[in-house]
Amino acid sequence: MAASISKTLARRTLLQAGSRGPITLPSIRVPTPLSSAPSFFCTSTPSISSAPQPQEEERRRSIWSKLLLFIPGAITFGLGAWQIFRRQEKIKMLEYRQNRLGMEPLKCDKIEISSGNLDSLEFRKVKCKGVFDEKKSIYVGPRSRSISGVTENGYYLITPLLPIPGNPESLQLPILVNRGWVPRTWREKSLQVLEDDRQPSSALSSPAQEKAKSSGWRFWSKNTKIVEDEVPTVTLVEVIGVVRGSEKPSIFVPANDPSSSQWFYVDVPAIARACGLPENTVYIEDINEKIDLSNPYPVPKDMNTLIRSSVMPQDHLNYTITWYTLSAAVTFMAFKRLKLKRSQR
Repeated sequence: MAASISKTLARRTLLQAGSRGPITLPSIRVPTPLSSAPSFFCTSTPSISSAPQPQEEERRRSIWSKLLLFIPGAITFGLGAWQIFRRQEKIKMLEYRQNRLGMEPLKCDKIEISSGNLDSLEFRKVKCKGVFDEKKSIYVGPRSRSISGVTENGYYLITPLLPIPGNPESLQLPILVNRGWVPRTWREKSLQVLEDDRQPSSALSSPAQEKAKSSGWRFWSKNTKIVEDEVPTVTLVEVIGVVRGSEKPSIFVPANDPSSSQWFYVDVPAIARACGLPENTVYIEDINEKIDLSNPYPVPKDMNTLIRSSVMPQDHLNYTITWYTLSAAVTFMAFKRLKLKRSQR
């Protein structure tokens, strides 16, 4: 190539020399072939293996995208399996409650109260005799109750059951008894009575009292007679109930406020303190089915209510079917998505 270029230039120069006269030929520098070029002109080409290959990155991204499509199906499948285990646990728990409630009731005087055995006594039937301290009753609620399809708001009535001194049939230590459901009017009347008791008594004296004061010994004799007539007769009450513990409220239930007599859930230690009893006081729920029609309230709890749970085994089975169906649906959608991508290629 270089030789042909030099020959062409030489011919043109000779032709011009014949017409114009002699001229000196310019020195032409022939480029050096690449093979004989100095080493500093040689640039090192980068190795192809050292650079990241776009195909490998695309393949990795494709693998991760495929895995992400199947993650929802795996999660829903795991939730379905978890509901199966929860169902088995709930069946065992209900069987345990039913067996405990089928045992013969214990007597309260034979129960040893301690912080360690209260949990072991739960769902055991007990039989107690004593007297209710109505002035220290506590209303927990509101709690709704459906009667013939009509929902009515009310409260649970919790009253201390106290022992009777000198009576061998009564219990030895006081307990808390959930006597059952009462209408809302019961709590309103109770609060009204408390407000009336807190008001200072009037210092007005009637003429009859002034006359009694002026008569010396006659006043004291009459007063003694009145006090004797007003002594109430203590009636022994028999309660058959089930030992229970404190309730576990949800995050939506407000906190109890003992200072204002606001009790939204059963907190046994707090209720015992409010009633002036020890925190480890036994708490039972009345299950007596003998209801006086003339005085239907409070309404005790039903045995089936104690056995039931907020989520029954059938509910767990329904949840399992729902999660498995959802898992199958999202997995099928993932396969359809992958098939669509392959067809587009």
